[in-house]
Amino acid sequence: MRLLTLLALAAAACVSAEPIPESYRQNGWFVGAQAYTFKEFSFFEAIAKTKEAGGNVIELFPGQTLKPGSKDKVHHTMSDAAFAEMKAELDRQGVRAVNYGVVGAKNADEVNQIMAFAKKLGLYSVCTESTEQIAAWEKAAIETDVKVAFHEHGSRPTKDGKIDTKYKVWHPLYILGVVESRDHRVGACADIGHWATSDLSSVWCLKVLEGRIISVHLKDKSEFGHKAGVVVAGKGVVDVDGCLKELIRQKFDGHISVEHEADWKDSVPQVKADIDFVKAHAK
Repeated sequence: MRLLTLLALAAAACVSAEPIPESYRQNGWFVGAQAYTFKEFSFFEAIAKTKEAGGNVIELFPGQTLKPGSKDKVHHTMSDAAFAEMKAELDRQGVRAVNYGVVGAKNADEVNQIMAFAKKLGLYSVCTESTEQIAAWEKAAIETDVKVAFHEHGSRPTKDGKIDTKYKVWHPLYILGVVESRDHRVGACADIGHWATSDLSSVWCLKVLEGRIISVHLKDKSEFGHKAGVVVAGKGVVDVDGCLKELIRQKFDGHISVEHEADWKDSVPQVKADIDFVKAHAK
């Protein structure tokens, strides 16, 4: 197994994992959707819905059905035929795949397999929470020149109302400690909505991770805390305006993936509103 993943990584290294092409900028931003927003649909449909909402880049997530009626799934273990079909549909619709995640890795072999998949697709980055594999992620990021972004879900409350101390990646100071001594290709996926879930100021979190932010998951929340729902940018408690201004100040040049985790059957209007909100803050 290890030999196969190393061979796959070596083969993938022959392909250029280029930065996101300049032609995909919209008012200075690379902005689109995290395909999980459209998890009730196939990936082919998610591409079309992202485009309909005004985005031209997309972040894949593992396990989504490839197309209507298909048994194939979007995954780093998908067949060459399914991969080629996925790539052809992205090209046909003119939407650029830029990221893959949130994806876990149990060991270095799986890290290498994921990064080989990302390299083959020409992704800008991979999104994960598997910080325990940091050495393998860093090594693979250097070898493939694909970035690795550590993501934060909300903190996890225990039954007695305390915070689960075993789950640490929710806090930006923990992520900073993981990545700050590592290669520049290893950093953070800033989920500004989940920081509000954890009762944190998203602008403050961005400041903590300055220079290490690789990608952004954009969502607003109706209130702080774990019971809050997702709302359109500017309608909730997340200072989305302040976050975008802070990203501009930091000269952030990664991508923004709208992740509207609500209105699952009909979220294109909400995603469009979020994308339009970003575009209104021209860089």
